[in-house]
Amino acid sequence: MKLGVEKKRMTQSGGVAMARATLTMNAIKTLAVGLGLAVGLAAGARAQEQEGVALAIVYDTSGSMAERVPDTGGQLAPKYQIADRALIAVARHLQTFATNNTTGTSRPIQTGLFVFEGQGAREVVEFGPFQEEPIKQWAARFSSPKGNTPLGNALRVAGRRVLASPLPHKHVLVLTDGINTAGPSPVAVLPQLLREARQQHTSLSVHFVAFDVDAQVFQSVKRLGATVVAASNENQLNTQMQFILERKILLEEEEKK
Repeated sequence: MKLGVEKKRMTQSGGVAMARATLTMNAIKTLAVGLGLAVGLAAGARAQEQEGVALAIVYDTSGSMAERVPDTGGQLAPKYQIADRALIAVARHLQTFATNNTTGTSRPIQTGLFVFEGQGAREVVEFGPFQEEPIKQWAARFSSPKGNTPLGNALRVAGRRVLASPLPHKHVLVLTDGINTAGPSPVAVLPQLLREARQQHTSLSVHFVAFDVDAQVFQSVKRLGATVVAASNENQLNTQMQFILERKILLEEEEKK
């Protein structure tokens, strides 16, 4: 009888040990699955971040934007009206880029719109996740160009907002019809922004669209690596804005060497 009882106890003890081992293995598997899921989600988040574009747009609201240049029909129209339409087209282009992809999810884009104010710049569309309507609504309402052209200070404000974004592809797009008339020049500000970008182990790309102004004015920033293109009428402005968006900012196709 004692042998039978002892054998029974050993059998029960073995069963408990096996049950504990099974529970431990199940727990390990569950933990592994959880860790795998977390790693997968983190990798997915990093992959999505690598696709992201941060874009600050500096829009010239100085008094000279009331001057007239040819529109698409060849008729003279105020530059600000032509630029307003170009800005609306930019917003539509960004919306298409954000939503037109095979994954069914929106591409991450952050944007902000900055205009001249006094010696500096004002954020008229807050920098953050891209929304088409606020940019279009502001452009549709704007009708009173006035004041100076503080290009350098506006570039500094917009550039630092972009540098604060977690998205890796950082750009500032400047649409202007004149030279700097207040505060430091862009060539004095850009090296500082580029240093700040390097300190953050990132990069910053700046693009100038010289609208009805000689592009030679911006040769100094071009030598620092900025993109500079020129437009003298509405057709050219639309073409150049599309070029900057597709080939320099959204990278929809590689630029031919």
